[in-house]
Amino acid sequence: MNKKNLLNVTLWATLALFAISCNTKNNYANKSRGTGIEFNDRDGRGQRVNTNYKEQEPPVGTVFIEGGTFTMGRVQDDVMHDWNNSPTQQHVQSFYMDETEVTNLMYLEYLEWTKRMYDPKDKNYEDIYKGILPDTLVWRNRLGFNEVMTNNYLRHPAYRNYPVVGVSWIQAVEFSEWRTNMVAERILRDQGRISEDADLQSGPGNNFDRDTYLTAPSQVYGGNEEVSLGGRESQRRIEQMNNEAGKRSRSKASSSEGEEGGEVSEGDVAADGEGGGTGESANSGRRFTQLDSGIIPPKFRLPTEVEWEYAALGLRELRSYNIYRGRKKYPWKGQYTRSGTKNKLGDQLANFKQGSGDYGGIAGWSDDKADITAEVMSFTPNDYGLYDMAGNVAEWVADVYRPIVDDEFNDFNYYRGNVYTKNAISSDGTVVVLGASEMVYDTLSNGKVIARTLPGQIKQVPIDEEETYLRTNFDESDNRNYRDGDKQSSRYYEAFEEIEGDPTKDMYNSPTHSVTTEDGELKRQYDTSTKRRTQVDDKARVYKGGSWKDRAYWLDPAQRRYFPQDMATDYIGFRNAVSRVGSKSSGPRRPTN
Repeated sequence: MNKKNLLNVTLWATLALFAISCNTKNNYANKSRGTGIEFNDRDGRGQRVNTNYKEQEPPVGTVFIEGGTFTMGRVQDDVMHDWNNSPTQQHVQSFYMDETEVTNLMYLEYLEWTKRMYDPKDKNYEDIYKGILPDTLVWRNRLGFNEVMTNNYLRHPAYRNYPVVGVSWIQAVEFSEWRTNMVAERILRDQGRISEDADLQSGPGNNFDRDTYLTAPSQVYGGNEEVSLGGRESQRRIEQMNNEAGKRSRSKASSSEGEEGGEVSEGDVAADGEGGGTGESANSGRRFTQLDSGIIPPKFRLPTEVEWEYAALGLRELRSYNIYRGRKKYPWKGQYTRSGTKNKLGDQLANFKQGSGDYGGIAGWSDDKADITAEVMSFTPNDYGLYDMAGNVAEWVADVYRPIVDDEFNDFNYYRGNVYTKNAISSDGTVVVLGASEMVYDTLSNGKVIARTLPGQIKQVPIDEEETYLRTNFDESDNRNYRDGDKQSSRYYEAFEEIEGDPTKDMYNSPTHSVTTEDGELKRQYDTSTKRRTQVDDKARVYKGGSWKDRAYWLDPAQRRYFPQDMATDYIGFRNAVSRVGSKSSGPRRPTN
C-alpha cells in the first residue's frame, strides 16, 4: 500500500471514529436530561421549553458591564476626613447600565403616559401625577437669578437631551418601575403576544403590569382577554393547537369530547416555553407568555452603589491577564481632568466646577461646554461606553447610606436596603390585584403626597414567620439597618434586654419631622429637639459622582454622599441598571490577555 492510500485510509478511519463518538454523545437540547422525554411534545407529554433561547438581549439604551472583582473605596487621600469609603475588596455580578443619565425627554415620556392614564383633573387621580412631577424650584437661589432654568429646563426642547434633575430617589424608583412595564409590554406587543393596540386600550385599573402579568396574567388589562390574548402569535398558536387537537380526536375515537379532542380555547394556548403563572392554575398560566419563555426581560432599577462605582471606574482598560495594573482616580486614565491627546489637548474631560466663581472656564478657551448641566454624550465615554460617570449630574443609587461598607459580612453584590415582601393572598388562594379604588398613598416628610401603589399592581405585604422560621440567611422583612443601626449595634444594647421606646439610645438618632392632616389640610411640624445627633437614618440614600456644582474632588467614583430619599436637588439625576441573567460573559470569549 502506497503512502497516499495509507493516508486516505487513516483519514477515513479518523472520520468514522469521530462520527461514532458524536452519535454516542447525548444531546439534551430537545429532551430532558432527567427523563429522556422530548420537550414540546405534540401529545402534551413533554415539558414546554423555549429551545431556541440563546442569551439575554441587551435592554434598550443600555451597555453590558461584565462583572468581576475590584477594590471599592478610596484610592487617594481622604482630604475631607469623612472616613466613609475605606477600601474593600468586592465582587460584582454582570449587569447592564444606561449609557447616559435619564434625560428630560425620557422623563417627559413618563409624565405624558401618566397624565393620559390618570387624568390629573380627576380628583381620584390628581395626586398620582403631582407626585411624579420633578421639583423645578430646586433651581432657585436666594441671591441668584435662575428663573430661566426654573421655567424652562424640564420642558423646553433646548434641554430635551439634558439629564433630568429635581427628581427624588423615590421618584427615580417609580420611573424605573414604569419603564419596566413599558418595555415588557412593548416586547409582547412587537412579538404578537398581546393586541397590537393594547397600550391604547389601557386605562385606570386596566393597564399592564409586568409582575401581575407573570403572576396573575388573566387580570392584566382589567381581565380583558381580547387585549391580553389578541396578538397574532397567540391566534396562530390557537389555530395550530386546534388542528392538532382535531387529529388526536380522530385517532382516538374512544376519547370523550372535551378531554383529548375538540377545540382548544384561548385559555389553553401555549407558546414556546410558556408555563403556569404563580397564583393561577397551570392551564390558566399556559395562555400567556411566562418567565420561562425568556421573552420578558428583568426589571429596570437603580444600580447598587457597588455596581455604579465598578461601572464608573471602567477598570477593564487596566487589566493585564488576571490583574489590574495600577489604579484609577477618575473614569478616564490619568490623574488630571484635562485631555492629554493631541487633537483634544487641554480640553476638560467632564462638566464640573473648576474653581470659585468658575463653572465653565473662560469663553472660547478651556471651556467644559456648560455652565449648568450639559447635553448627555457631550464628553468621551469611559472604557465601558458609559457617558458622564463623572460630572454633569451626581446620580442616585439604590443603597441606604451608612458610613461603613460592611465587607466583613458580605463581599458579593454588596447592597444595603433590602426590604423583603411577598404577594398578598386572598381567602380564595389567589393574589390580590389592586383596583382603582384601592390605591394607597404616602405623605412624605416634606408634606408631598405620592401614590405607593397603582391600579393593576399586586398588593405587597411584609414577609413573616412563614418565610423566616429556622432560616439562617435572614429573619425579618426590613434589613436596612442590619449590623449598623439595629438594636444589637447600639452601644446601649445588652443581650436579652429591650431598649425600644427611647429614641435617644438609637444608634442613628435623626430628626423626625411630622406631617398630619387636620380638617383636610396638611400640618407640617419641624422636629425641634436638641438631642438629635445625626441626619443619617433608614431613608438617607447614597448618591455618587460629581456634578456641575462640584469641585474635581467629587469626580472620583469612590466618593460617596447621602441625601433624604424624598427630597430633590438641581445637581442629582439618575440612570437605570438591569441585572444580567445567565452567563457572566456576553458573546464569544475574549482573549485571555
